[in-house]
Amino acid sequence: MNLGIQALKSNKEKGPAKKKLNKLGPLLALVVLVIFVTIMNPSFMSPTNLLNLLRQVSTNALIAFGMTFVIITGGIDLSVGSTLALSSALMAGMIASGLDPVLAMGMGLVLGAFLGACNGVMITKGKMAPFIATLATMTIYRGLTLVYTDGNPITGIGNSFIFKYMGRGYLFGIPFPVVVMLLFFGVLYVLLHKMTFGRKTFALGGNEKAAFIAGIKSDRIKIAIYSISGLMAAVAGIIITSRLNSAQPTAGNAYEMDAIASVVLGGTSLSGGRGRLVGTLIGALIIGTLNNGLNLLGVSSFYQQVVKGVVIIIAVLLDRKNKK
Repeated sequence: MNLGIQALKSNKEKGPAKKKLNKLGPLLALVVLVIFVTIMNPSFMSPTNLLNLLRQVSTNALIAFGMTFVIITGGIDLSVGSTLALSSALMAGMIASGLDPVLAMGMGLVLGAFLGACNGVMITKGKMAPFIATLATMTIYRGLTLVYTDGNPITGIGNSFIFKYMGRGYLFGIPFPVVVMLLFFGVLYVLLHKMTFGRKTFALGGNEKAAFIAGIKSDRIKIAIYSISGLMAAVAGIIITSRLNSAQPTAGNAYEMDAIASVVLGGTSLSGGRGRLVGTLIGALIIGTLNNGLNLLGVSSFYQQVVKGVVIIIAVLLDRKNKK
């Protein structure tokens, strides 16, 4: 009896420490990875490379921010890469045809949110599993992109200052895509962690039936969340299109994998109900550092895919272990 009570007390004492360690885990992993890559190739820490790294991370992080909301509810969005491609292709087409770039970018964002909302409607009203619904739209949106572009890049977008600035500009020496990433991080952090919408999101992921009984309108929340995911994919699409000064029909291919990896590495549970946007940002930095470091070390892109796959498996196994 006394032993049992002592064991319970011990577990309670370990609880907060374990939670703190879980929160610090992604950050510690990032620090270790940075130290290792720097030792292997000191040029990694050069200001030029670090700015380049942050620019590369920005697009994946933006998509991963939206994916965080989705995964916290216990869902998944496999269509983000195709949403990025379709929204950026239509935006580029409008700019090439003479439409004001600012208006075209705005319409691209609206389209991204709409495509995400379509996913939400199929999942809530059509009672489809998120994996199946977004797998289908991933194929549909990519097919529509190929039809619209005829499989060719859209060029001749023009030299609008605002459009160029989105992907190639600098603000006080910082790449503007990084500024965009931080701005959206701030807005979405407040939405997820400081507002009622965020509490409802966590409630849906923790126990959807209990959330429904509590009066939470789960369908509306889910549609809004998938709209956010689509919107973030469209924002990333604007940045990529601006950087390349063209819209590629294959843009965003497999981007959903890096986004999911960033979310999981950041400590968000794939079963829903638990996650942090700060963790997702750290997870995106881990994936970006991994990509950048392997490139500096001259590792083949084929092996890079293997390494990222192994990292994802390790992250999922750790997530399972933490739930026990």
